[in-house]
Amino acid sequence: MRQEHAEDARTEARRIVRDLLGEERPSAQTLIADVRPVLGDERTGRALDLALGAALTRRSAELAALAALLVGTRELGAEWWTRARGGKLPPPDEVIRTAVAIEPWTDLTALEMLAAWISDDAADQLWGTPVAQVDLNSWQAEDRFALPPGVRPGQRLVVHFDAGGRLDAVVTRRADEDLGSNLDFQSLRYSRPAEAQWSWGVAAGLGPHRLPGEHPDPYAREVPARASSILRAWALRHGATRGQLGETWETVGDVVAAIERVDWMWRSGEWFGWWRGVSALVDDSAYLPYRLEELAAG
Repeated sequence: MRQEHAEDARTEARRIVRDLLGEERPSAQTLIADVRPVLGDERTGRALDLALGAALTRRSAELAALAALLVGTRELGAEWWTRARGGKLPPPDEVIRTAVAIEPWTDLTALEMLAAWISDDAADQLWGTPVAQVDLNSWQAEDRFALPPGVRPGQRLVVHFDAGGRLDAVVTRRADEDLGSNLDFQSLRYSRPAEAQWSWGVAAGLGPHRLPGEHPDPYAREVPARASSILRAWALRHGATRGQLGETWETVGDVVAAIERVDWMWRSGEWFGWWRGVSALVDDSAYLPYRLEELAAG
């Protein structure tokens, strides 16, 4: 059943990618071909440099952020990159050049930070500046923020919950005659750049995603036979099929393709330990022996 949900998510993601980008089978090559005339050679080159600097297990996320920047630039115009900002926000062009993290996105990579930024700006253009931010980890609907002055019962206020994500809060009069608000969860929506980021990452998957100018090919690197054997055997014991895992794991590309087919995120929680192990294998991490020990202990 969980694997059926995974396929449902991919089907929806492919539909959104087709609607937003016109791509039936999203890939790094088609994305870059679409991005270059919109962002220009210099920005595209810098974005690819940032993607090349990421771990292979993070590359899909970096390219998904690039998809958000493509759709957002189409919506907001190339001037979005050069527009001066007030306070501590530099122009986005400075961010893509320096890759220096800025508030409130310091936990993101430079490309993810820019994707969040353009997703929020696109949302503001569509629905106006939000009056507050709420955390949807709590589904309490009532009175999640202080109301701005001058509101009226029945008025709908836009609130922020995620990069590019918005929903409405409806002002209501309580029994004690005070004004409050109820979140309308049916109004939850995302801007198109945010939708592009999610859908590209899901539809294109973990890869392999080869990028221009990569020599040697990182996906051609051979993986240690003992470690790959341990991880394959664990996956088989816990419900993965040989078809999902592939015949052999000789190279990084073999492992990445298998991770994508296995749909580990839609399986039981113990698969997170397997993900840590295969991630260390793919990224040639010094933590690989410890990840294998953790998996065996679990």
